[in-house]
Amino acid sequence: MVEQTQSTSTWKTKLRALGPGILMASAAVGGSHIVSSTQAGAKFGWQLAILVLLINVFKYPFFRFGSQYTAETGKNLVEGYAEKGKLYLIVYFILNIFSAVINTAGVGILCAAIVASAVPSSWGLGINQLTTIIIVIIWGMLLLGGYRFLDGLSKWIMSALTIATVLAVVIALFKHREYAPDFEAVSPWTIASLPFLISLMGWMPAPIEISTINSLWSVEKRKTVDFNEEDAMFDFNVGYIGTAILAFIFLALGALIQYGNGEAVQSASAAYISQFVQMYASSLGAWAKPLITFIAFLCIFGTVITVIDGYSRANDEALRLLFNKEKTTKISLTIWMSLTSIAGLLIVYLFSGQVAQMLQFAMIGSFITTPFFAYLNYSLVNSQGKKLPGWLNGLSIAGLIYLFGFAIVFIAAWLTGNIG
Repeated sequence: MVEQTQSTSTWKTKLRALGPGILMASAAVGGSHIVSSTQAGAKFGWQLAILVLLINVFKYPFFRFGSQYTAETGKNLVEGYAEKGKLYLIVYFILNIFSAVINTAGVGILCAAIVASAVPSSWGLGINQLTTIIIVIIWGMLLLGGYRFLDGLSKWIMSALTIATVLAVVIALFKHREYAPDFEAVSPWTIASLPFLISLMGWMPAPIEISTINSLWSVEKRKTVDFNEEDAMFDFNVGYIGTAILAFIFLALGALIQYGNGEAVQSASAAYISQFVQMYASSLGAWAKPLITFIAFLCIFGTVITVIDGYSRANDEALRLLFNKEKTTKISLTIWMSLTSIAGLLIVYLFSGQVAQMLQFAMIGSFITTPFFAYLNYSLVNSQGKKLPGWLNGLSIAGLIYLFGFAIVFIAAWLTGNIG
């Protein structure tokens, strides 16, 4: 590992530190932004903008603590969980395995759906076969390229998607549009809409366990680049704030183009992909459809890469700590990447046609567990003896109240049979 000798933060060191935060953004944009944010705009217009703002603001401290803890201690968050107690680590490990498998299956199918929408015949291959090919290719790329490959690719993918999406939204703002004659606005503030709201917040801007993965990426980055705590916070803020802004841009895309046009919004994630691509085409023109399809493919492809790499690293580290091993090895990480890929594909084949429902279940499950990990991250940073700034501490407490409150409301509604 590179010795942490530099103490002065400059723009040069800040830019060199960029990487883990961008990877976090790349992992976030898949299911939560391209699907959930755009669907929120397409179904309810601008009504859910306040919810998107609140969840991004209230989750901010707990994602930040991942980078902050690593910058202050040199340890990753998983090591912090282990120090709090084996029970915390075991719970995290179990939840992380579930998330790894479901997320790999879900984003793998989304990626395959984009290929299928671009090539209708799909060379005679079904979604399951295309998903297999994509995951196998990514597995091979990760084994050959490792973190450096991942670090470099994510920056180009995120840049291309951001430019294309901003351009589509700007054009849509100045285009005249008409609502369907029989269109009636639907309120999202009902018990029936609660599962959608919870799933939207569960992965907005990313599942909470990405905070631990981000800290592992930070440790990996420090092996090749020298940067201090200020640089680490800059990298995190660029990634996190960037994903929050993108969430609103995707919400705007749905609200400006699809909301009220009379076309039913597909709820299944894979089925929604063709509608998503068509939104760009209706704004930018038919000429843009192949380009946007390619960029969307790259984006989800990047998400699949970060999901397999990140969750594998986290599970590898958790198992190391559970068995009190000194360090992880390249072989153990390779085994985890292989197991994650295989398990994800098993879910694809065993629950073919039900992955959309499983993905929503994973999003809801992610939100229900968010308060637990949020409090854990908060307590870890506080245990370092370094007093948090007043605004950050206040935001953390408000965030915990918000997250626990929504989780309790959802669980109560489910237990009383008000939602299915």
